[in-house]
Amino acid sequence: QVLPVESGGGLVQAGDSLRLSCTVSGRSFSNYFMGWSRLLPGKERELVALISPSGDWTYYTDPVQGRFTISRDNDKNTMYLQMASLKPEDTAVYSCAQSGHATISLTGFFFWGQGTQVTVSP
Repeated sequence: QVLPVESGGGLVQAGDSLRLSCTVSGRSFSNYFMGWSRLLPGKERELVALISPSGDWTYYTDPVQGRFTISRDNDKNTMYLQMASLKPEDTAVYSCAQSGHATISLTGFFFWGQGTQVTVSP
């Protein structure tokens, strides 16, 4: 496994949108599930979204359901997280990683990236 690289974070106001990107080198990208997690200040890391290798199945944690959309472009070895209607409680460092199977357990993923910071002001 290789270390993912995230980008796209920033400082926004409540209600704004952001699109995060996650790139993983290698032609094996399309063979793995990909997930987004976030680390909120003072809290444990939590899984945000998950997408199957082909992109035909997705999972979202309840707090982001209906607001966030996960997608992937296997030709570009890139996964995206489109975030809409952002709330201050979404403020966190967002990271991505690969998994060999469908899981919502953080221990089932490989090598979370360093992450990109998303800060949502009220």
